[in-house]
Amino acid sequence: METMKFEKSKVRLPSGKEVSVSEALKFCYDLSDTDIQVLQVLSKTEYKSEDEISNSLKLSKASVNRSLNKLLSTGFCDRMKDQNSKGGRPRYLYKALSTEMFIEKITRDLNSCADIFSHALPQLIGS
Repeated sequence: METMKFEKSKVRLPSGKEVSVSEALKFCYDLSDTDIQVLQVLSKTEYKSEDEISNSLKLSKASVNRSLNKLLSTGFCDRMKDQNSKGGRPRYLYKALSTEMFIEKITRDLNSCADIFSHALPQLIGS
């Protein structure tokens, strides 16, 4: 799986400001720095457990769990039950969307936002 590059490239906004992908994700999806770190780890590999992510980032399992839940709710990662999990609470494995699916999702979401604004602005501004 190709690692997603969140910091290296920047895009120029109509205001002239340049932002990285991680800055845009933080703003558009209300992601934290930890969420972005977890997403980057997930983009480097296939499935990873919460413990593996926690160990690799040297973060608490609670922090990683919050980030994974946020990434699941925004649709940036998938999870599946760990087939090697034995009894007790089910253990899950997580992976990021493929780069292609990630780009498609963000493009779809941004187009949806543009549609919402284009319909709402005339009423909000009063024209």
